[in-house]
Amino acid sequence: MARDLDYLKLLSVQFPTATAAAAEIINLRAICGLPKGTEYFFSDLHGESEAFIYLMRSSSGVVRAKIDETFGNLLSEEEQLRLANLIYYPREILGNPHCREKENPEWQKITINRLVAICKVISSKYTRSKIRKKMPKDYAYAIDELLHYDDEDKKLYHQEILRSIIDIRMGEDFIIALSELIQNMTIDSLHIIGDVFDRGPHAELIMEELINFHDVDIQWGNHDADWMGAACGNPACIANVLRIATSYNSFDVLEDGYGINIRPLSMYAQEVYGDDPCLCFRTHLLDENISDSVNPDLAARMCKAISIIMLKEEGKLIRRHPEYHLDHRLLLDKIDFERGTVEIEGEEYELRDRNFPSIDPKDPYRLTEKEEELMETLIYSFTHSRLLKKHIHFFFTNGSMYKVVNNNILYHGCIPMEEDGEFMAFETERGALSGKALMDYFNEKAIEAYFMDGEIDPNGKLYATDFFWYMWCGPKSPLFGKEKITTFEHCFIEDPKTHKEPFNPYYSFSKEEKCADKIFAEFGVKPELGHIVNGHVPVKTGKGESPIRANGKLFVIDGGISKAYHSKTGIAGYTLIYNSRHLALAEHKDFKKGEENTPEIQIVEQMKSRIRVGETDNGKQLLQQVSDLEELLQAYRDGDIREKA
Repeated sequence: MARDLDYLKLLSVQFPTATAAAAEIINLRAICGLPKGTEYFFSDLHGESEAFIYLMRSSSGVVRAKIDETFGNLLSEEEQLRLANLIYYPREILGNPHCREKENPEWQKITINRLVAICKVISSKYTRSKIRKKMPKDYAYAIDELLHYDDEDKKLYHQEILRSIIDIRMGEDFIIALSELIQNMTIDSLHIIGDVFDRGPHAELIMEELINFHDVDIQWGNHDADWMGAACGNPACIANVLRIATSYNSFDVLEDGYGINIRPLSMYAQEVYGDDPCLCFRTHLLDENISDSVNPDLAARMCKAISIIMLKEEGKLIRRHPEYHLDHRLLLDKIDFERGTVEIEGEEYELRDRNFPSIDPKDPYRLTEKEEELMETLIYSFTHSRLLKKHIHFFFTNGSMYKVVNNNILYHGCIPMEEDGEFMAFETERGALSGKALMDYFNEKAIEAYFMDGEIDPNGKLYATDFFWYMWCGPKSPLFGKEKITTFEHCFIEDPKTHKEPFNPYYSFSKEEKCADKIFAEFGVKPELGHIVNGHVPVKTGKGESPIRANGKLFVIDGGISKAYHSKTGIAGYTLIYNSRHLALAEHKDFKKGEENTPEIQIVEQMKSRIRVGETDNGKQLLQQVSDLEELLQAYRDGDIREKA
């Protein structure tokens, strides 16, 4: 095959000599022989920043296991736990004025030696070059020397490094540097299977943690799509984001986190619903999110005010899009305001709340003048929040509807299916799409909504931005995976049968191995190697549910990190851990600060042989680079390309 000399000449700029090309070939082939890095999979974080940051820093219990592996019976259980907490929170512990031992030189020396020992265990499968890149620049030389000290002749040299660190009063900084290096090395790549936002108090802190991580991707969840739509100015999404925030008392993320001005909403709610107890809109987690709590009576009024606006905005959006086939979810015009009833699917129900001062029975979806003014203010606030823009931009640069990586298919909700097990079709301007093509279409529309210039194509921009709302709760949305969303029924109707949101048939079929194989075939993954990693639906372990399905080919890892789910699930979610030897599930505990929170780790699949970098997707790219460099090397030797001095 003829060489592509133009490409090889470009490559020669980076590797100007045969020696340089040969050296890189040696380096890349050696890397491909190393064990693969450890991948971590999290799902449904829902704003629980403290729990998530703990799980990140502890590597979902792996750091604790490495401490036990390193020291065994040499350290007591209490000493191991104290060392683990120091690794997780070095700045907080050493910054505590009540921590007296930090000033003891002997304690610093012992602690540094212990941290170095753990570093050696964790770094054993990485190249020295990769480890050095992870080291803090100022201490890279000293850490590198301590990590690779294995010569008795250098014993005095090693001791002098330690003595110098402590003598010049840099012991605390060095302990922090080693602790953060351990955190950094334990997780090689991070996959977030959707729903960073809603319910919990500080999604913005989770986003900052993700942005600062070295290798992360996000598969969007329906709650994420709602926030993405809100950031793009979709009124229905904005109203729903605010409804959930006021319902769960999570005002922190709005005001302190993103600088969203909700005072206009509180003033409007007080003015219109000041005498209304709004009993149907009381907060779900009154005592959980208390950093910036709002008076519960006012919070309920705010929730009702924005819920009514949301129902109006959703009604307008549904009418704009007959192709959604959601006319049956237009319920405001089904209310009999005199009798206090509503008709849903042919049945009449009494309303729990009959006070609707802002709804015109003749035109129930029209916003009042004050509601229009309020929404203009809120839209401006959401679309002009700098931090929200930064975080949503990260969602687009590092996220997508799904990801296929190392034979694993990652997605948040489902691949919508019909009752007969075939992939469900969604009508688009291109015709009916299903399976992978449907996921790609949703991905494309989200990108259009964010990047399209509204001045050039206002109709296209509006259509794509409206689509975020369908991604959030549409019956054929892969992110939602339910027949309908019953927000209206939950708010206004007592009868629990109206609250049911039937799941897509996918959730029944996905328990079967043949369904997983069908999905593997759709996405081009070998069934004998593949796994599906799924979130969205909390695993109710208390009722005997298992996160492992389809004969070990599908993992549902949403066990509910969010406190809102704990009463239903009995646990606080899962981390799926995929290293070179096995797949493991870490079962989280209900996070309580200052207590023992180490997850329980269970190996669920042992690899037949240790997986090497060369077998991974990154490894395949490295081997392609090797092939290109071998061509360049031969071109140098044949004289087709001249070496540069």
